[in-house]
Order: sequence, then C-alpha cells, then structure tokens
Amino acid sequence: MAGAVRVDHAVSSGTFSLDGETHQVDNNLWVVGDDDECLVVDAPHSVDDIMALVGERTVKAVVLTHAHDDHSRVAPALRERVGAPIMLHPDDKPLWELTHGGPDDVDALLWDLDLADGVVLEIGGTPLQVLHTPGHAPGAICLYAAELGCVFTGDTLFQGGPGATGRSYSDRPTIEASIRAKLLALPDDTVVHTGHGDDTTIGAERAGLDGRPGD
Repeated sequence: MAGAVRVDHAVSSGTFSLDGETHQVDNNLWVVGDDDECLVVDAPHSVDDIMALVGERTVKAVVLTHAHDDHSRVAPALRERVGAPIMLHPDDKPLWELTHGGPDDVDALLWDLDLADGVVLEIGGTPLQVLHTPGHAPGAICLYAAELGCVFTGDTLFQGGPGATGRSYSDRPTIEASIRAKLLALPDDTVVHTGHGDDTTIGAERAGLDGRPGD
C-alpha cells in the first residue's frame, strides 16, 4: 500500500541574488506525495536537503513556484539525480535565464514542461491545481491541494501579507490582484505553506488585507 498523501517539510539555507544584491535566506522545502511517489515544490539550495525529504520515493516532477535563484538554483541538478521534469510557468523565462543561462549561453539549461493557470497535477491520486499568481514574479504560481486543505504559495503570500515587489520583474498592484482573485477565493481554513517562514491560513491573511474587494 502506498499510504496516504502527505506533506513533508524541511528548511534549507543559502543565498538569494537579484539586481546586484545577495542575501542569506532560509527556504522552506516542500515534498508532496505518498510512500511511493512525490512532487518536489521548488529546488532552492541543496539537492541533498531535498533528497532527505524524498527518501526512496520516485520523484514525478520538480514544480517551481517561480524562477528566482533561491527557488530554482538546484533544479537542474535535482533533475539529473532523480530523472524528473522541471515544471515552470513560461512567463518566468527572464528570471530563469538569469540563473541558468540565456539563448547566447552555450551552457544554458532549460526547464522541461510549461505550467499554466488551471492545470491540474496529480500525485498519489491527489490533485493539485496550478494558480497563476503574478506579481512577485511574472510567472509565479501557487499549488492548491483541496483534498489536503493547503496551498503552496512560494513567495506570493506569506504570514503577514504579500511577497516582496521591490525588485526587477515584480509589481505590487499585480500581486495584490493575484492574491484577491486566486487565493482569497479559497476556503478560510486553507493552510498556506509559504516559500519562507511560518505557515498561515487564508482566513488570517484575508483579515490582514481587510477583505476589501479590490483597492
């Protein structure tokens, strides 16, 4: 028996670099699956840290919430280790190329499969719906697992509000619109598994955004 689908979590430490600045960061690692197979959500700093959560399971895909280097850096190395495709929303191509090389780089690496709003991925019989939530990054996505009562938000929504929008390829009104349209539509008791820091709930963050419909 494969057992029930579960969410495994750890923290991995490294750096985030963009716009000429580099910062030390702790990233949440999320692996969703049963005893036999799993999806890896983001691939930040260490393949070994991720594999400690994966164990002996078959990785079906590496799903990136966005392409900032602290979420995608080791995705190609993880792909080589486990033989699973990298999935990314194509609007994040400019950010992906900052880390993994552009069209003029002979050593450039590509992701494998495009994500799109509304696409449903499945692991262990449990569906996860892709929600395109641009703002922190143009191709940012969240993964909603209704049967598990949770959503993986990357850097779109944290405990305390929206993700950062002060760097290239980001926009505050866009991220707020994404959160209102896609995330505040989810049930209040939905647990929010973030890219950094502690969990929260949709209800808690709805209250923090005052529940106003569109300002």
